[in-house]
Order: sequence, then structure tokens, then C-alpha cells
Amino acid sequence: MIEEPPLLTIARNIQRPSPAEVERFRAIPTSFLCDAMGGDGALDWRIKPICMTSLLGVALTCQCGPADVLPLKTAVAMSQPGDVIVVATGGFTATAVVGDLLLGVAKNRGAAGFVTDGLVRDRIDVEALQLPVYAMGVTPNSPHSKGPGAIGLPIICGGRAVASGDIIIGDRDGIVVVPRGDIAEVLKNLERVKAAEAKASERVRAGSKNVEDVTPLTPDDRIRWVE
Repeated sequence: MIEEPPLLTIARNIQRPSPAEVERFRAIPTSFLCDAMGGDGALDWRIKPICMTSLLGVALTCQCGPADVLPLKTAVAMSQPGDVIVVATGGFTATAVVGDLLLGVAKNRGAAGFVTDGLVRDRIDVEALQLPVYAMGVTPNSPHSKGPGAIGLPIICGGRAVASGDIIIGDRDGIVVVPRGDIAEVLKNLERVKAAEAKASERVRAGSKNVEDVTPLTPDDRIRWVE
């Protein structure tokens, strides 16, 4: 016999980075962050801004089953100022996972944004909230509150592992996750990335027609010319 699972599984203690650590990622392009993490770090490309584009905060994770919103309601009730509520639905697209009312409560509690690999609803009213919301898309279909689900535990959202306490950054290109344990290393790498980007941008603005770094990758003995 299979036992009934608990309606909710909730992490009791969630460790968050300091506000000062989070603030150091302010206004950093997501492309720079991916470069600082070896060219990786972004969620599925289909997760794009529904409204507003600048997003920075700390992940509070939530796992919702298909057509279910009970875990998310609990996550919103647990949220703290500066949290980005990140909801994994397994890519479920038959119903929305949230609408304007619950997102409005999240904003009132100080949430910095919302990210999901599912869908949202009430687009006009969500846009009026002025809360950064990223999702796979929009549908008017509504979910139910039934469970089971989890809050605060590691999830897979948009094909990437996300843990509560990770830093979430969003812009028009998409969403990038900086694992909490990698913050110091990523910040260090960012200095190198920003310096390299600044030099390259300066050359391009000056009119350069050269494509950098091609010759070392294509030595003469590896090229065959044809007529």
C-alpha cells in the first residue's frame, strides 16, 4: 500500500545571502553573469518577462504539481522582502499557476519578483502591479488548491537546479541563477568579464572590422581552400 504523501513539505530554515551581496549584482547583464559562470547559468530560453524586465532578488523555491496552487499560496505566506518566488511546475501548461491577486499579495509582502516554468493569468492586472514576472506564457485557465507540494527545497525550474538562497537575476534576455555557494567566485569572475567587455566594446565603437580570437582557432594547417 502506498501511503498518502503530506500535503506540503516545507524547509524550516532557509539561509539567504546578505542584502549587500545581492546588491552587488544590481544592473549586471545576464549575459555577463553567464560568461562569469563559464557560459552557463540561464533558465530555459522560453521563460521570458511577462511584465517589467529588471529582476534581482533571492530565490524562495516552490514545487507545485499540475494545476495546483496550494504550495504557492504557502510560499507567498512565507516570503520575505527581497525574495523572488521561483515555482517549478514541470513545465505544466494546461492552467496558470498564479494570477494577479496572489501576485499582488506577494508584492505587498515585499517580493522582488516571480519566476515559473509554467504559465500565469490576468496579464493586464499583473502588468499593473509593476512586479517583475517571468513565465513560459499566459493562459486564462485557473488552477486548484490541493497539494502535494514543497516550499524551500531544491527544485528543477527551466531545466536548471534552483535552491532557496540562490540569487536570481533577470533582464530581457532571460533569467540567470547564481548559486549561493558560488557568489564570491562569480563576483570575482565578473570583474574580468566586465573589463574584457569594456575593451571589446571600445574597439567596436571605434570602428573595428576585425573578428577577435578567430586565428588561434583556425590554424592554416586545418583550413582547406576550394575554388
